[in-house]
Amino acid sequence: MAGNIQIVIGSWGSYNECNEKALGSKWLDLSDYSDWEEIEEELKKEGFKLNGIDEELFIQDVEGIPSNSKNWDYTNPKELFETLLESEVLDDDYKYEVFEAFLEVKDYDEFENLVRNHGSNWDMDINLYKKMDWYDLGYYFIHEVCCREVPDWLDNYIDYQRYGEELSYDGFAEYNNGIIEIR
Repeated sequence: MAGNIQIVIGSWGSYNECNEKALGSKWLDLSDYSDWEEIEEELKKEGFKLNGIDEELFIQDVEGIPSNSKNWDYTNPKELFETLLESEVLDDDYKYEVFEAFLEVKDYDEFENLVRNHGSNWDMDINLYKKMDWYDLGYYFIHEVCCREVPDWLDNYIDYQRYGEELSYDGFAEYNNGIIEIR
């Protein structure tokens, strides 16, 4: 799962000149690179003139990051790569999964801020409750977290879904694979 982030890098100079590099680089899997200099070398092999017309780079296309989380045209690819590298989402499956869930309910700028402030511990206050819905979350919190013994006769009267939904006011939100908690 980790390493599913791929980008196409373009340059404003080539784009504006409509030359052969106007369509950008080939797809680059960011997990294949350990530092930005390796990406620069790849771009040079593809014919980019990084000290000339192609010095101002932008992200032309992206896969593996929800597209609604940012306008990538005005994002520096070096900054994106270094943030993802520092966050460890390029080589840690769980961090990548949290990253995807986070971007479903928040935006990339908030993620970037977390990484800037906490480095690879950006996800320390984020919990995933995979494959849970609001009912499951309510049931889990009453029975497991609060450790309340609920008599069988009373269990029928508890609206676990409603209780789970109430938790959404405390930083819980739905994402495509369950519930995410952001404290």
